[in-house]
Amino acid sequence: MDRNFVEYRESGFYLVGSRVPIDRIVREYCDGEQPEAIRSHYPTLSLDQVNGAISFYLAHKDEVEKVMAERERVEDEFSKTHPAPPQLKAKLERARQQLPARRS
Repeated sequence: MDRNFVEYRESGFYLVGSRVPIDRIVREYCDGEQPEAIRSHYPTLSLDQVNGAISFYLAHKDEVEKVMAERERVEDEFSKTHPAPPQLKAKLERARQQLPARRS
């Protein structure tokens, strides 16, 4: 059943019919977010899709975490070789501080 919600493509797991990688759902779930709250962050997803992604993760935890770790490694390597300009980092940090804290 959970395979109806998640597919493997481009070296990662994505929610079927979307561009949302399962990584995003899993990180929020592991941070303690409820499925309803996670769904509110992704207006193109249904609650069934979010629950399906969580079910898939729980049933395939080792495989999903392995793919997530590899994606993180690739992203870290890219960040090391392509650092953001300091003025951009400062601007993003100022904007981040102005955002209201996310409520659980």
